[in-house]
Order: sequence, then structure tokens, then C-alpha cells
Amino acid sequence: MKPSAPAVPGILSAREVLATGQSIAAMQQPSGAIGWPDGHIDAWNHTECAMALSVCGLREPARQAFGWLRSRQRADGSWPKRTDPDGRVTDPAADSNQVAYMAVGVWHELLVTGDPGFAAAMWPTVRRAIAFVLDLQTARGEISWERTADGSPASYALLAGCASIYQSLRCAALLAEWSGQPQPDWELAAGRLGHVVASHPEAFADKSRFSMDWYYPVLAGAVRGPAAAQRLAAGWSQFVAPGLGVRCVADEPWVTGAETCELVLALDAIGDRDRALALFGDIQRLRDSDGAYWTGWQFANQAHFPAERSSWTAAAMILAADALAGPVRAGLEWAGATGGAGVFRDASAGPGPLPPADPAVCGCALPAPS
Repeated sequence: MKPSAPAVPGILSAREVLATGQSIAAMQQPSGAIGWPDGHIDAWNHTECAMALSVCGLREPARQAFGWLRSRQRADGSWPKRTDPDGRVTDPAADSNQVAYMAVGVWHELLVTGDPGFAAAMWPTVRRAIAFVLDLQTARGEISWERTADGSPASYALLAGCASIYQSLRCAALLAEWSGQPQPDWELAAGRLGHVVASHPEAFADKSRFSMDWYYPVLAGAVRGPAAAQRLAAGWSQFVAPGLGVRCVADEPWVTGAETCELVLALDAIGDRDRALALFGDIQRLRDSDGAYWTGWQFANQAHFPAERSSWTAAAMILAADALAGPVRAGLEWAGATGGAGVFRDASAGPGPLPPADPAVCGCALPAPS
């Protein structure tokens, strides 16, 4: 694949988006890992960076990144929560959302490249990862946020993490269908999880001051339609700093690039393109001269905070650019969007949220027969 990238007319050119992809590649370690500014690696942010590299046509570093996932997967299907730049495990626990997200990355890579050999090679890795994650699902449907180093599941679940896992399960199920090995249990698990995300806030630890808990149920597809618009409207004034971007937490004067771009993707997914484009333009204040992005902006102090440029912020920018470069109406392609541009837009495809078979588990009535 020749390096190329989508463009968002009036905001970022294809050359600028490609420069951002190259800034991620420059952070990649010889092992293929892509880490945080301090060098440590977690599987979620690493996968997001691999997706961004692929959008820019940087196939070799993208495949090196996926190769790192395949080679570092543990026997139980997980990855350590934290690995240092030398490959040493510094936190052996496993975060369920980190483990699940590689299914989104593999499905996205298939959509972008159309390479069946790649998807076939990664399918066993996906299958083991999803088995690990679903072993942490409760009877009600939420998924414990981690399995600790001693093998115990965490005593609580996280809303943003479970919303993201919902998308991961949907992508894993699509990949299973493509592989000719359908997994109906994954579909049912996704439906139960989506129901809890959409309808049972009491199932999750209270992280409501974080913007991710606000928009992630929409971004990941568990909440769509009028309910999605209502959810975003309810938190807009709390989390969006006009002309600046999205606050990471409601009570701090701090906007971050990754959260802003994820809200951009959520807005695009529900057809609110005008506000998506406006926010995407606002957050370009974080762009550096070489195409890399600062993590955030503390607008009370008028300073970058933290004083770092992060790979995942650059990756979120690229994924948002790809979505905004996509079709604005049926049959119209413009600005070079990739085949993966709709991976968030299409996250709600499938059977949708589904209460458990036993309504006593969550207190909801079963849907009427169709």
C-alpha cells in the first residue's frame, strides 16, 4: 500500500494527515510496539495507533504493530495491562477493554486493506482474546474491568470500558462470520452488554465526571437514534468548552485531543456532521509543526497539559479525519476516505441491545415477540 491519507477539506490536507501518521511511526519501537510518551505499552492504545497507521497507508509499521499483539498474547488470551519499553511486564493484571479492542483493530484492518491473509492469521488471536473477556461477564451482562494478577475478577465494571467492549464484540462477531466460524454466543453476549450499557447505569462504578462515560455509549454503538441525541444534549454544556474542545473531566479547565476526536466520531456516527466538523477544527490547536499532537490544553493557564505529545492523540485525530472524509450522502465519496471510515458509524449494526433471558436478573421486561 502506497502511503496516502484522507483529507478534511478546510481543516487538514492529506499531506498533513499523512505527517501525523508518520509521527506515530516515528514513536514505534523496534519490537513493533507503540507506547505512551514514557514508553510503556498497553494493548488498547497500541491497537488504536495500528489502525491510524493503516488509514495513512503505512502498511509495514501497521503490520509490525499487529505482529506485536500476536507475539505478546499470553496463553489465557490477554495482554498485560502495562509493559515497559524493554518488554518487561510492569503490571501483569489484564484490563478487559484493552484485551477486547484488538478485535476492532483487526476488523478495521480488513476493511481498509481487504487482505484476507492478514485476517485469517489474526483470527486465532481474536478468538482467544474474546474468550478471555467473556469469562469476565456477569449474569446481568456487564464485564468486570480487569482480572488481577492473582486471577481474580475486579469487583466492579466501568461504563466507558464496557461500551467499548460492546463495539469490540460486534467487530469480533463480524470477523467470525467472515471467517466462516460464526459465534452466536458472542452476539448474545454483545446484546446483553449493550442492554446494560444503555439501560443500567447502576451496574457501573461512578465515573460520571469523566467525559468518556458521557459519549462512549454513543460512540461504541450501544445507544443510537433519539436516545443518543438526548444523551449528548444532556451533557454538552458540562463537557464541551466552546471553541476549544472536550474536557477530559467536567470540573477541570482542560480539553484533550483524544476525547474531542472521540466525540467527533460519535457525532459523525449519529449524523451530526456540522458539530463534528466544528469540534475537529477547534482541536487543531493541539497540532505541532511536524504533524504530532499535544495531549491537551489547560485553558485557564493557557498551556499544554501534560507537556507531552502522545501517540494515541495523533491516532484519534487520524481516525476522526477518516470518518469526516467519508461519504456525506449515499454514493458520494470524497477526500479519500478508507474502507474503515465507517467502523464507528457501523458499530450499532447487528441485533442490538438485548435484556437477559431471565428478566429478574436486571429487572427489565423481555421485548415483545416480533
